[in-house]
This record gives sequence, structure tokens and C-alpha cells, in this order.
Amino acid sequence: MTQTHDTPALEIHGLSKRFALREGTLTVLSEINLVVSPGECVTIVGASGCGKSTLLRLILGLDLDYRGEIRVAGKPVTGPSDDRAIVFQDHRLLPWLTAEANVAAALLNSPLGPEARAREVREHLELVGLGSFARAYPRQLSGGMAQRVAIARALVGRPRFLLLDEPLGALDALTRLRMQDELKRIVAHEGATALLVTHDVDEAVHLGNRVVVMEPHPGRIATILPVPPAARADRSSPAFVQLRDRILGLLGVGLPAAVPA
Repeated sequence: MTQTHDTPALEIHGLSKRFALREGTLTVLSEINLVVSPGECVTIVGASGCGKSTLLRLILGLDLDYRGEIRVAGKPVTGPSDDRAIVFQDHRLLPWLTAEANVAAALLNSPLGPEARAREVREHLELVGLGSFARAYPRQLSGGMAQRVAIARALVGRPRFLLLDEPLGALDALTRLRMQDELKRIVAHEGATALLVTHDVDEAVHLGNRVVVMEPHPGRIATILPVPPAARADRSSPAFVQLRDRILGLLGVGLPAAVPA
């Protein structure tokens, strides 16, 4: 698939999704319109139930029952493809396989030969800082390390598009902060386009070139905000704080009232 620099990595037009229930139909997504450029990282925030994870499933091609259009690299999404990969909140590693075997499992249908596959696995474990843990099993890894293996597994096939569904949500606070920086570095190194769903507004601002703010019932885009370079670079910068507080306000989370003396 050839993609020119002018071809959007992702185009979503008039996307709506309904689920059939016993009581009738439930509209989960309504009139979603979004265009993502190659190499861009777009983050999505919103309350539970606004359809963020459903949107990722549709882009991945796991569900084709929707109204509207989804195009990746100019081509309609007709099902799962090697040009899209996903990382979930839980690492979903196979416990009976080593780290390198878990990553190699993503290349089962690859046209690469054995030596090339081994080289790709080794390079991507090195990329996530786990080259020396190739023979370790998931039970021997910390939560952050296991999630790094999951990221390596998603990237080893060199997808055009990386979908991330709360990939750091299960980590402790300090590990999460470190992994945010690592994830930004890794995605930049691979040159992949990324769409990241998160409940953490600070994370959305730190990682995103743009932040999509969604509203629930039904899920729809309230606004899309560009992230100034200064905000992405420094969590303590006025630009970061200003944008974070604006997004929190849009999500209905105001600043705490002053406590009277």
C-alpha cells in the first residue's frame, strides 16, 4: 500500500455505531469526523461510555457494522490488517512464552525468513529497553516491563498505525510517568501514526499533538485541541497547565473551591 505524505493516515467521516439491545438500539457513537496526518499522535479523552474503545475497534477492523466511512492510508477499512496494531491496558502476553517468543508471535504470518524475524524481534526488544530480558517469562517481569513487551509485539510488524487503549492505565503512578516518556520516544523512533485513548488528561497533553475531547450518550466529539510544543515538552509549563485545565473544564471537572480560613 503506497501512502504519500499528502494522504491522511486516517480519515473518519460521518461515523455512527449502534448496538441492538432487547429494549431497542443504543447509539454508542454519533457523527464522528476525524482526520489524522502521518506521524501524528492524537489522544482521545472522555468519560466512560463515550465510545472511545469502540472507536478503536472499528478502526482496527474488528467490527464492520457501522454507518459512515473509515479509511486508513486512503483505503477503506474492510477488516483487520497488518498495517494496524493495538496495545491494550493489560499486556495480554502468553504466559508460557518468553518475552522474545511473545514478540515473535506477531510475525507468524510475516514473509520474513527466520533470521530476519529474529533480528526484528531483537531490535524491538532493544527499542523498549528489554534486550537482556528476551528469555524471561511474563511472570518474571514487572507490570511496566510486561507492557513494554506488549508494545514491542505491536510494533515488530512495523504497522502504519498504532492504536493504544489505555496502555498505561494498570501501572503505578511513577512507572506510568516513566512509560509515558518511553512511549513518546518509541513512537517517534518508529515513525508510526498513533491514536491513544486515555482517562488521564495529563497523559493526553504530554503525548498528543492534538487532543480529542469526547462527550457521552451518544459518544461524539466535543472539540479537538492542538497541543503547543511547549506543553508537550514540559509538564510544568504554563502552556501545559492551561491546556490541561481547559480540557478538565470541558469534561466537567472544575478547579476545587478555595477552603475558607
